[in-house]
Amino acid sequence: MERLDGIQTVFDGGARSGRFSILLAKQGCRVTHFDISQPMIDKAKELAEAAGVSDRITFVRGALEKLNNYPNKSFDLVMSFDTPISYTYPNQNRVIGNLVRMARKRVAFSVLSRLGTLPYLCNPVQKTQFILDEECADPFVQWSVANREKMIRDFRFDRQNAEWVMADGLLGDRQEIEEYEAGHAPWCITYTFMPDELERILRGFGVRNIRLSGPGAYGRTIPREILVKLMSDPEQKKDSLDFCYKFDSISYVCGMGKDNLLAVGKIEWGFWLTHIALFSGKR
Repeated sequence: MERLDGIQTVFDGGARSGRFSILLAKQGCRVTHFDISQPMIDKAKELAEAAGVSDRITFVRGALEKLNNYPNKSFDLVMSFDTPISYTYPNQNRVIGNLVRMARKRVAFSVLSRLGTLPYLCNPVQKTQFILDEECADPFVQWSVANREKMIRDFRFDRQNAEWVMADGLLGDRQEIEEYEAGHAPWCITYTFMPDELERILRGFGVRNIRLSGPGAYGRTIPREILVKLMSDPEQKKDSLDFCYKFDSISYVCGMGKDNLLAVGKIEWGFWLTHIALFSGKR
């Protein structure tokens, strides 16, 4: 929040139930909450009303692949967290370009990390490491705890699939991907990014001062018992999270985030004076 100086308007693409849009509205920003799911938008409206910030949020239903109606430099900050960009394959590069085009000052994106995803292919119970309270009523927590042993028992490593993901970044078996690309499957295929790839794409669209981080790269090395202890002590929690951010931002490890690859940067508008025609709606 200390980096919000000069930020008054925000576009939150793939905002889901408002985790970030409501937080930003509480800080005084005017936020466009954009999501493809009406149930998510309805939940976000409910939460925004409870938080007293409904008047600072505009709710819009739409797909990230269809942003051409938004003018250039529409928002001070354009953000997209929790990896919705990764679900726009094969249009992910064009989506990033459109999001950057809409930004006046800064962008902040999280996408699915290829290097961070690969360990999941050999560890079906990895998420249980980050469950701090196994007794909480959250349905996903209860399911994870109840099914841990079964997931271990049923696991079989698929080397061919892991090598496919490492090579082309696509999550899904070959048949699913072929059906999706042929327009026969309604579900999306997820694209995972490499750190240098994401930085190259952003630079190509005129983003500068790019900083990358792989949230959870350090955290996934911490035993669950120690993680619970750290998060239960406010002083140790702050110190350990501050150190995690420094570690996760090192270029050698930033691609190893638990799920996401985070990128933030500033807009260089001289780039768009000569390249804005790229976004006439054509791929």
